[in-house]
Amino acid sequence: MQTVDLYDIPQDLIVKVEKLSNLGFGIAKFNGYVIFIENACPGDELKIKIIKKNKNFANAEIVEIITPSKYRTKPLCPMQKVCGSCQIQFIDYQYQLNLKKDIVADTMKNIYGYDIEVRDVVPSPKEWGYRHKIQYPISEAKNSKRIIAGYYKPATHELVNIKYCPIQPEYCDKIIDFIRIKVQEIGLSGYNEKKHSGVLRHVVIRTSEYSLKSLVVLVINDSFANEKIMSLAKKIYSELENISGVCVNYNSKKTNLILGEKTELIVGESFVEEKLCDKVFKIGAKTFFQVNPSSANNIFNYVKNYIKTKFDKPTILDAYAGIATFGICLSDVANKITSVEQVRESIDYAKRIIEENGIKNIDLYCEDAARFFEKELNNNSPKYDIAVIDPPRKGCSRESIDYLLKLTKKMIIYVSCNPATLARDLKIFKENGCKIDFVQPFDMFPHTYHIENVVFISL
Repeated sequence: MQTVDLYDIPQDLIVKVEKLSNLGFGIAKFNGYVIFIENACPGDELKIKIIKKNKNFANAEIVEIITPSKYRTKPLCPMQKVCGSCQIQFIDYQYQLNLKKDIVADTMKNIYGYDIEVRDVVPSPKEWGYRHKIQYPISEAKNSKRIIAGYYKPATHELVNIKYCPIQPEYCDKIIDFIRIKVQEIGLSGYNEKKHSGVLRHVVIRTSEYSLKSLVVLVINDSFANEKIMSLAKKIYSELENISGVCVNYNSKKTNLILGEKTELIVGESFVEEKLCDKVFKIGAKTFFQVNPSSANNIFNYVKNYIKTKFDKPTILDAYAGIATFGICLSDVANKITSVEQVRESIDYAKRIIEENGIKNIDLYCEDAARFFEKELNNNSPKYDIAVIDPPRKGCSRESIDYLLKLTKKMIIYVSCNPATLARDLKIFKENGCKIDFVQPFDMFPHTYHIENVVFISL
C-alpha cells in the first residue's frame, strides 16, 4: 500500500466506493489509503467527511450521495441507520449475496493465504421475518421514565426504541409492545446500565416457525422474582396468543452477558418446538439454535445430502453440538453418531428430542469438546469417519484441531459464522496436510454483513 502523509488527506473528499468490508462498511481509497464509510454501497459516488484517521485507514461519514450505486435501494425499516442491526439493508438483496461471497473469498485469501473455491451463496428462503430469536435490552427514558425496548445505536450504548422490525416475525413486535405497556402499568422499572439499577434488563423471545408459538424470557437484575414480575409473566401468558411459556432468568451481575446462570419457569412450558429435517426439536431459554430456521434447514440438508452421496453409513463425531441438531439431522445417513456439548440444558433437551423422534444411533456426552477429544485419544477409541464441528465465533483452539485430526479418518466438516477465525483454522488444517475442498456460504442473516459457511476438509 502506498504511504500517505495523514496531513495530506483532506477532511472532505469525493470518492467512489469499491467494495464492502467484512463488517459491512463501504471501502474507498485516496491515493491507496483505505477509507471505511458507514452506509455506503459499492458503486456509490460520495462526498464524505473524515471523522477519524489512523496510520493505515480512516473512518468517514457520508455528507452527500452524488451518484447512487445501481444496487442501492430504500431500506424497508425507517430505523435502519440508527438501529445498528441491519447494516446493509439499503443494498439490493441479490447483490448482498454477491458481496458476501466476495467477503468470504477475500478473507480466505488474506488470512488463509491461498485462493479457495468459494461457491455462490445459498440465499435465505426468507428475506424478511426470518429472525426467530429476539433479545431486547430494556431501559427507561431519562425524563419521562417511559419503558424503552430496542437495540443500541452502532458503537454506542444509546438504546433506540424499536416498535417495528421487518427481519423478525410481526407478532414479536406485538409481544414487545404489550410488555412495554404492562411494565409501565405494573410499575416495574427498566434497567439503568450505568447505575446497575432497575429490575427488567432484557426480554428474550424464542419463536417457532413450525408452531408459531413463542417462549418469553424476562431477564431481571435480581435473585428472585417479585410479585410485579410474577404478575407480568402471567399477563403475557394469559393475554397474548400463542405463548408457549414465560420464564424468568436471574442476572444481577455487572456484565454484558444477557442471560444469567439460573432460569425459572413461571407459567406454561419452558420451550418451543421447531422442525428441521423432518425432526421436531425443543428449544429452551438458553439453548443454542440457529436464529433463521429455514436457512438452517438448508444447511443441515446440504450436509446430509453430501454425506449420503459420498459415504456409506459413516460413524460421525458431532462436536460443539448444542441440542445435537446436526447429529439428529444426520442420524438417517449415519451408522453411529457421538454428540458432544458442554451445556447441560442443551444435552437434556437433546435427550428428549432423540427419544421423541425414535432415534437409536446417537450417544450424548455433556463435556467440553477439547477434554472429550483428549479422553477419546487416551482411551484409544476407534476413529470417526467424519467429524462435524460448529464451534463458537472464536473458532477452534490449535489443541482441538490437533485432536480432531487424530480422531478423524476421512473428512472434517467445519461450520462457521466468522470467516476470519475460519480462515485462520483452515490454515492450520492445510499445514497438517489436509485438502480444503470448497467453502459453501449460506445467508443466515439477510441485510447484515454476517455469513454462515460450511467447509469440507478431506484428510
